[in-house]
Amino acid sequence: MWRVEEDDTEAMDWFWWTIIAALIWGFAPAIEKAGLTGTHPLAGLFYRCIGVMVGMLAIPLLVGFGRIRQVDVRSAVALAFGGFLASFLAQVAYYAALKTGEVSRVVPLSGSYQLVAFLVGILAFSEGVTPMKLAGMALILGGIWAMRAG
Repeated sequence: MWRVEEDDTEAMDWFWWTIIAALIWGFAPAIEKAGLTGTHPLAGLFYRCIGVMVGMLAIPLLVGFGRIRQVDVRSAVALAFGGFLASFLAQVAYYAALKTGEVSRVVPLSGSYQLVAFLVGILAFSEGVTPMKLAGMALILGGIWAMRAG
């Protein structure tokens, strides 16, 4: 049986994992928009979560139950709360926007969560502020303005 070892994820640098995630996240909204036609956003979220559950069932096969049991309670609660916020509450708002809005506007605007994450990183984790990070945040703010205006 094939298993994902910790070293497997570290074999590729963070940048390429990010690009893969962005490609998948960029493609998924088109499928979801098509699925939301004639569907209530909460019903859409229900069926989306079925897809998530199918994927979740594969995790113990890929990493083993031992890795799942090794997580401490504090980490498990933080991850579960983050999942509730991002994969439930934010997804409800996102699907409501996606159902009635244009994919080409909803997705970039909802992607501006990066600005919030930037600020949280600075305030909660004392991450450094660099000119390049500030330039990126300025571009995000400009993008928000452009999407709202046009």
